[in-house]
Amino acid sequence: MFIPTTPAEVRRLGWDSLDVILVSGDTYTDNSYNGSAVIGHWLIDHGFRVGMIAQPRLDSDEDILRLGHPELFWSVSAGCVDSMVANYTPTNRRRKDDDFTPGGVNDRRPDRACIAYTNLIKKHSKGRLVVLGGIEASLRRVAHYDAWSDSVRRSVLPDSKADVLVYGMGELANLQLATCIRDGRDWREVRGICYMSSEVPEGSIELPSYEECSTDRDAFRRMFVTFQENSDPITACTMVQAHGNRYLVHNIPQRNLTSDELDSVYESEYENAVHPYYARQGEVRAMSTVRNSITTHRGCYGGCSFCAIAVHQGRTVVSRSEESILREVRKLASSAGFNGTIQDVGGPTANMYGIECERKLREGCCPDRRCLGDEPCKGLKIDHSGQIRLLRKIRSVPGVKHVFVNSGIRYDMILSDRENGSRYCDEVVAHHVSGQMKIAPEHSSTKVLRIMGKPSSDKLLQFKSMFEDSNARCGKRQFLTYYFIAAHPGCTDDDMRDLSRFCHVNLRTNPEQVQVFTPTPSTVSTMMYHTGMDVRGSPVFSEHSIQAKQRQKDILVGSKKEFFYSWRRNGGSMEIVLSDYLRDSPDYILGLMVDFVFRRSSNRRAEMDNRILDHLDSDGFILHNRPLYIQRSRNLIGSEVGVHFDLMESVDRLLDNGLLHPEDITNSYMSWTCHDNRRRVGFCSTMMRVVGISSALDSESIPDFVRDYVVYHECLHLRQRYRPDTRSHDHQFHQWESLHPRRDEAERILRKL
Repeated sequence: MFIPTTPAEVRRLGWDSLDVILVSGDTYTDNSYNGSAVIGHWLIDHGFRVGMIAQPRLDSDEDILRLGHPELFWSVSAGCVDSMVANYTPTNRRRKDDDFTPGGVNDRRPDRACIAYTNLIKKHSKGRLVVLGGIEASLRRVAHYDAWSDSVRRSVLPDSKADVLVYGMGELANLQLATCIRDGRDWREVRGICYMSSEVPEGSIELPSYEECSTDRDAFRRMFVTFQENSDPITACTMVQAHGNRYLVHNIPQRNLTSDELDSVYESEYENAVHPYYARQGEVRAMSTVRNSITTHRGCYGGCSFCAIAVHQGRTVVSRSEESILREVRKLASSAGFNGTIQDVGGPTANMYGIECERKLREGCCPDRRCLGDEPCKGLKIDHSGQIRLLRKIRSVPGVKHVFVNSGIRYDMILSDRENGSRYCDEVVAHHVSGQMKIAPEHSSTKVLRIMGKPSSDKLLQFKSMFEDSNARCGKRQFLTYYFIAAHPGCTDDDMRDLSRFCHVNLRTNPEQVQVFTPTPSTVSTMMYHTGMDVRGSPVFSEHSIQAKQRQKDILVGSKKEFFYSWRRNGGSMEIVLSDYLRDSPDYILGLMVDFVFRRSSNRRAEMDNRILDHLDSDGFILHNRPLYIQRSRNLIGSEVGVHFDLMESVDRLLDNGLLHPEDITNSYMSWTCHDNRRRVGFCSTMMRVVGISSALDSESIPDFVRDYVVYHECLHLRQRYRPDTRSHDHQFHQWESLHPRRDEAERILRKL
């Protein structure tokens, strides 16, 4: 069922009022990936009456009072992402797009949404408790560095003037809070919450005050270290932090959910859709990512310094039972509109499912060591056999055609599993990768990786070799996509140059997935960025200039996507620039290219030598350079399997009726695009033999023959092969195109898009 968003829905449920009203900075998508929806269903499942208001207008009470006033409290969340991260890029430019807003335009989520929504409620619903929750509240629950104002800000609780703050994954805290308020009991002992008080609770640890932290960087560092040391539910103590003449009281974290409780969270009656009230306002792109995805666990012990997952979800992995996951898969497979593809099976880190330290579960996190780091702790028994078994069972569910693992994978864990690591890699390569596996080495510098809390580059090269061996054994041609971070604390321009050389020499790639470090509140990396010190107080360099941060990224990122050449005369000399796709070509090819460019500079009709064309058309050139081309073509999702349709089904029909021939698509790569472009519904790189089809056609409203026609059109370009200076839509092309029996009808439908 949908959580009600209108008075009519409340009446249909037989409710005369609501106990809790949820307010969210995201639109209302009813699935287990929406934190507000999870809390709402959890409370409803335990007997409370809950309503939902998403992205309310701030200029009137029309939206916020649509459901009246709650009997117990308002629950406010900025959404799945901190509102400042959602609204601004790492280089502080305003984001234009928002996947969590109908229509995709970033015009509905206010900056500092927790504060904005609380002020709205306090203005129009006086006397009701306001409870903050979600990741923005979690990460900003104590004094924290805010990169957007370049200052230390107070806890968001006194900043917003809310009454309570629930941090972490809030199912238990919200349930206990609601129960206490309903029953008239004191709620201040509930674990996993913060509140303001004029008194210091007995036995609590006092952090350096907000005022100290805002003026003394070492006090901020000491505060953060104590805060981090008291984040485990088994070993933590209550903390307090003075804000002026009052104290922020930070209760002990809530216990972790049991596996049975986690099962019940994810097996609630979600509609797996956008609520109709908001769906009519425009497409919500975030739904296409999670609609057919399965969460297997929560929590992460990766220990990455820049990651906020551990601050919010905790460092203990809690896994769902195999039976619960399979029940959800069977329910998904039997649902209307399911296309046979499960987009993701995973969690914060896919291959942590079912793997946890027994000692940690009994005694809490170790105070003096990481679970992973450069070498996994020996107490962590890494065994992927359970995941292999689970993935095989999911594949065997009737109606399931494809199962992908798109969550991040810790390759160091695979390497450490001597018994089943190679088997797991083979399993994923053979069945669960749609062309590319995404991994996040982040850097190659030993110094920077140590600061980041990531494994060494040697581990990356070992896994690259294992991955290539798995491809050979499985008869696949998959490739790795690498994610890197520029301008992380400790990283200099020289480190980025070393990383660039490492990528070209060792990884043989020109990386495109590079992001500038974002100092999100309450992470280790952000503490280092602000203070210039690590947790021990040793100095750490941090790049603060936006221009210098961008320069670090530019050192690593290649300049052009397409094959190119150019020349520039400078007095009596000429500078010739060739595409980096030729960087590994034989010397005689480079010589021929230089000669061709030289001739072309004075004669526009100079033709390219056939030996160059044969080289560019060779399997060796294409297979070596296509992974780089696909990485640079950010509009490709990397799979022929879309939300509703598989492009290869169109290819099969075209082959069956003789319109295409097997040699037309030999050594080709086909993928849906990320964006639903309705003007350019397809494209083809004849050089790299890549076909991209707009996701606008991945819709049940588009007839099969229209999709087939667009695929046919682009595959005809593959038939033409790569020939520069030749019109792609020539007379021969139009003759081939006219053979499609429903071309005119398909063109009419496409024009209406």
